[in-house]
Amino acid sequence: MRPHASRAEIDHVCDRIREFGYRVHSIEGEGRVVIGVVGIGDVTACLESLEATPGVESAVRISAPYKFVSREFRKERSSIRVDGLEIGGGEFIVIAGPCSVESERQIMETAEGVAAAGARMLRGGAFKPRTSPYDFQGLEGEGLKLLRKAREATGLAIVTEIMSDRDVDLVAEYTDVMQVGARNMQNFALLKSLGSCGRPVLLKRGMSSTINELLMSAEYVTAHGNPNVILCERGIRTFETATRNTCDIAAIPVLNELTHLPVILDPSHATGKRSLVPALARAGVAIGADGLIVEVHPCPEKAVSDGAQSLTLEGFRAMMRDLAPYVELWKEGRATGARAAA
Repeated sequence: MRPHASRAEIDHVCDRIREFGYRVHSIEGEGRVVIGVVGIGDVTACLESLEATPGVESAVRISAPYKFVSREFRKERSSIRVDGLEIGGGEFIVIAGPCSVESERQIMETAEGVAAAGARMLRGGAFKPRTSPYDFQGLEGEGLKLLRKAREATGLAIVTEIMSDRDVDLVAEYTDVMQVGARNMQNFALLKSLGSCGRPVLLKRGMSSTINELLMSAEYVTAHGNPNVILCERGIRTFETATRNTCDIAAIPVLNELTHLPVILDPSHATGKRSLVPALARAGVAIGADGLIVEVHPCPEKAVSDGAQSLTLEGFRAMMRDLAPYVELWKEGRATGARAAA
């Protein structure tokens, strides 16, 4: 739409789109509105009609297979608001916590420790997808209650994994961000249901998935009504065995070119080794990630899952101290970019 198009003009355009049998997806800024058009029909006739409609500046066919998450649809970076925080904005956000919620003492000690060190959000799995059916599967509902208690005690926003579309309402009741793990990146029934969950979604890249497939999965969530998606690079499966996964660090700037969605890095799963996490975290800041999600445990040797890649509380504090100058440079760069865009 033209800058400062009237409400009547915007509504009329939306009505014309629906007359052609398409669905409307609108992004409304302070001075400009962009209206997404999705569906199957006579695209050429629709474009020509819209270009002639009052208030429309231009009508452009998006060539990327993913529409709503494409830079063609929205050139400016999106920022996702989570409990007063802004992921993708002017602050570098660190999410930290254990792979699994194991007990009240464990999650409370971890939450208090990572909050004191500068984390802004707490991660912890109540439902855990495990390769072996005999491994610990999570505390489920009790784990969600413990995460809520940790949130009340520390003020940290909660990120926890959702595994099934049947559990969306339950998990949404207790969490601030719904995490879709690598194994569920293409669980399309789940992705569709997250379109109406009322919570931001943290979408992890599948272990054998391309960047295009990651963006198409994000498109499922946005196309079903939820534009608040955060992408996460967590390493992919390759022939290399020196690390648990191979961190595709180049995916971060590639995604920043292709999509307006925020992108964060998971250095824990990307390496599988505690000693490598701080170095990769620094690389994530330097290359333009919007944040990190890091596994931290008060006693990794006793962790029921992912102990080898979990930082101790002291290790996390040290990493956050070492990250500080990198984050300051990141903030300067982000502020410069925002001024240039304006």
